[in-house]
Amino acid sequence: MDYRPEKLKRVLSSSMPGFPFRAPDWPSTVARAPKHSKLGANYDTEWSRTYPVRMVRALFLDGVARPLIKALIPPTIYGEDRIKNAPVPVIFAANHSSHLDTPLLTSHLPARFRHKTVIGAGADYFFDRTWKATLWSGLAGAIPIERNRVNRKSSELAESLLRDGWSLVIFPEGGRTPDGFGQVFKAGIAQLAKKSGVPVVPVFIKGTFDALGKNSKTLKPGPTAINFGFPMHLGEREDVRAFTQRIQAAVDQLSHELETDWWTARIAAAKNTTPNLSGPDKKGWRDEWQRTRSKATKISSASKWPKTN
Repeated sequence: MDYRPEKLKRVLSSSMPGFPFRAPDWPSTVARAPKHSKLGANYDTEWSRTYPVRMVRALFLDGVARPLIKALIPPTIYGEDRIKNAPVPVIFAANHSSHLDTPLLTSHLPARFRHKTVIGAGADYFFDRTWKATLWSGLAGAIPIERNRVNRKSSELAESLLRDGWSLVIFPEGGRTPDGFGQVFKAGIAQLAKKSGVPVVPVFIKGTFDALGKNSKTLKPGPTAINFGFPMHLGEREDVRAFTQRIQAAVDQLSHELETDWWTARIAAAKNTTPNLSGPDKKGWRDEWQRTRSKATKISSASKWPKTN
């Protein structure tokens, strides 16, 4: 008897009942439609907002993340008085320098926001594997957000959660800064605020890039700071792009406030001279740094002994 796999497969298939008792044969000349992925922007996070999971997440944030962060990157919190009477929900818009930003901010939000807040996370990065999607949605309350294109499902999910009273943390830069400089805010946050009617709270996070920047491989413990701004509303005749720029300017002002003081930052804001997080000329700053670095390298590598003939 012929026991070759191909022969056995043909014999078995010929002896089995046909359709509808088994799937019909697919024509070899017709391309199959791609399978619907359950990851990325299609990942279902509803389970992560059930009461048992919320209880586990609250215990993790308050009992594990918060003490660990205070031990490694102790934060100083500013501006809590500015959101003391803010309505619930709100959209927290923060600069993004490190993976530490999410646990740092979520574990130190005021109590009335902390346990009913979701995080807008990159669908292509945090939801590309089942274990990552489960971990981030379960312990951080993350929801998938498309960073590079408009996704109706992502925006509708965010809008529905805001309507249900969930606050949202979002990083409008779309990703971590690679060099410590700020990046241009994307207009999706303003569009979301417009559709939901929810105010935006600007937030500046300081110190996380030094602790664990995008290209860092080791954690460097050190102090951090979180500065909350006043809630911002879309103007009656203000377009989405102008509101986005106003949110970014508010984050720049919060940064300047930590570098100087409240009064100096207010004067600079009134004169429209607040330093931009990206610098007045980001490329110029990089070029100057490279020139300085190359000169320092030449000097350090030069021989300290006099030349002899």
